[in-house]
Amino acid sequence: MKFEPPRALLFDWDNTLVDTWSVIHHALMVTLTAMGHRPWSFEETRKRVRASARDSFPLLFGERAEEAMGVFYDTFEADHLARLRALPGAGDMLARLAEAGMLLAVVSNKSGYLLRREAAHLGWSSFFHRLVGANDAPRDKPAVEAVDLALEGSGLTRGSAVWFVGDTDIDMLCAQGAGCLPVLLRADPPAPEEFGDAAPRCHVTSCRALVELATAH
Repeated sequence: MKFEPPRALLFDWDNTLVDTWSVIHHALMVTLTAMGHRPWSFEETRKRVRASARDSFPLLFGERAEEAMGVFYDTFEADHLARLRALPGAGDMLARLAEAGMLLAVVSNKSGYLLRREAAHLGWSSFFHRLVGANDAPRDKPAVEAVDLALEGSGLTRGSAVWFVGDTDIDMLCAQGAGCLPVLLRADPPAPEEFGDAAPRCHVTSCRALVELATAH
């Protein structure tokens, strides 16, 4: 399958570059319990957590959304750096892509200040042109405003030479809406009907495979 060579790669953060499901699940369970809701199983968390808290918490908690966000972020911040783990090969992948002259940025639905704190903790900040998280742009992913902010000041605009790399449907939807190339990065293949009309254009199972694909041109 032929693709236009990437001039830029925009990455999702959680569970594309770093493993954070356990800390997200723990913070969400504390929040659901505090708000009087039934706690979710770990698998429910993996299936249901997609949108930013700004977009999802009003639907979950109604008029108590702001209170719930306070509980969630207090819980999350207590140990997220101690439990933060880079996914296998992610650091080397970023270094090799940056060395190849490709612009790298992050478009995440993690709160922007937490995203930038985690990147600094891993020593990755210098790889990225921009680290865009929730509440940084007027609207969060999958809205195109988050993509535009990630590219701002780079001289590049949305299009097929910008690859959007993520692990879930919201990433592929964001890529499609922005006119970027949707790239699924994860070990598991797409499930039937998982992505609907926003299917990935390609699926790579490892960071090494993504480097090989991006630099093969």
